Amino acid sequence: MNEASSNPGSSIDRLKEISTWVSSVFDLDELLELIIDTATRMVQAKASSLLLLDKKTKKLHFKVATGEKGDEVMKFEVNLGQGIAGFVAETGEPLLIPDVSKDPRWYKEISESVGFQTRSIACVPMKVNGDIIGVVEIIDKEDGSPIQNEDMITLTVFAELASKAIGNAQKIDQVRKENIDLKEELGDKHQLVGESKILQKVISDAFKVANSKTSTLILGESGTGKELLGRLIHQAGPRKSKPMIVLNCAALPETLLEAELFGHEKGAFTGAMARKIGKFEIADGGTLFLDEIGEMSPGMQAKLLQVLEEGVFYRVGGNTPISVDVRVISATNIDIAQEVDQGKFREDLYYRINVVQIQMPSLRERKEDIPLLVDYFLRIFKHETGHPNLKVSETAMKKMVEYDWPGNVRELRNALERAVVMGNGQEILPEDLPISRQKAVQPGLEVGLTLKEALDRFKKEFITINLKHAGGNRSKAAKVMDVQRTYLSRLISKYGIQEI
Repeated sequence: MNEASSNPGSSIDRLKEISTWVSSVFDLDELLELIIDTATRMVQAKASSLLLLDKKTKKLHFKVATGEKGDEVMKFEVNLGQGIAGFVAETGEPLLIPDVSKDPRWYKEISESVGFQTRSIACVPMKVNGDIIGVVEIIDKEDGSPIQNEDMITLTVFAELASKAIGNAQKIDQVRKENIDLKEELGDKHQLVGESKILQKVISDAFKVANSKTSTLILGESGTGKELLGRLIHQAGPRKSKPMIVLNCAALPETLLEAELFGHEKGAFTGAMARKIGKFEIADGGTLFLDEIGEMSPGMQAKLLQVLEEGVFYRVGGNTPISVDVRVISATNIDIAQEVDQGKFREDLYYRINVVQIQMPSLRERKEDIPLLVDYFLRIFKHETGHPNLKVSETAMKKMVEYDWPGNVRELRNALERAVVMGNGQEILPEDLPISRQKAVQPGLEVGLTLKEALDRFKKEFITINLKHAGGNRSKAAKVMDVQRTYLSRLISKYGIQEI
């Protein structure tokens, strides 16, 4: 007898290691093949198959099959309760049949149709949250010996581990198939695109937290898609029918930010001509996305913490407590843990918003996604500009893949849009792309300046460049810079930037 069968402990010990790399695969088809291949090798089976249950039709469909007749088996389907696979799917109990010819539950028509001699069958259910999603079926041993109870133990434990991975992969697959609905929610130009492992891990983590109310902190550089990830969490959870409200904490001074968050009563301050409902109330039942929370003033941090802890708040100028059911997702592009260490961000608020933390990868960390992003954005721009045959040259694509994209996906999108508008309308060439292999000279960086002076110089130059690129249109420039137009206008006034 082989080692796996004679020493079940050795197989069980391997399951933790196996489950780790099975759980790292997020493509459903690839995962199913990996699962059945692993199960076959662990038990050293002659043939095997994995069937998934369609709850609507109550039928089991072959998704993967191994053995010399594997391809022919794929055309069959099994009713719930029919045959050994159908019986296991219906009852949820594993089943070992040493001699199928003596068992009335054996659905011999499949074996006879493909010409496969079957002696013994082991079949175990796969469950996600208690619901049966399918079965794994093993037929005979390679050496001709019958399947043993030890094999059943190994197969059952493995199926439990594999089921969790399938559940996660199915969620991702479902959202991919529902991408049209998600586009309507996010806007046709704004969605997460990519198949890199690092991005798929982020998406998998997002689905894990989507069904809870757990406070989530999304970290990442500007332009990586933190808000898009927040929207995906919202859309994939039970609150998707309710609003997701976004507020940029860096765009407003403390007094206005408080009124935006909590609302205000008529006459609460100069200019408060009528009662205004705040973002917390608007988001009732849904999600409040607090962007750039690391820029929030200490005073506002204290007020936000109080609301998160007590669950009630007051409008500015009001004395009536207001209670809402809101999930809070926060995001920042700064090292907020360092801000806590330096006393710039409240430690108690940090732990309140940071129950689950997700790190959005930079584009340079997932360069394999660049061709997919280029293709995605190009399809949008071709439709907008009326250039249906526009394509990207190989040299231009190579240039984009080699570039580090400090502005991440947002910079890629803007660079590609400019190339589409300014190019020949037929093919995007390297010279059409406003990027360089060399790092751009950072304005304001010179010896002798204080940090504040250097930052002010950089901001002034950065705003000027974006205004020129937008033809002086403040709304367009603000959109590219990912700030509110009112905030940009204040900065233009502060730095004395001339109209373009």
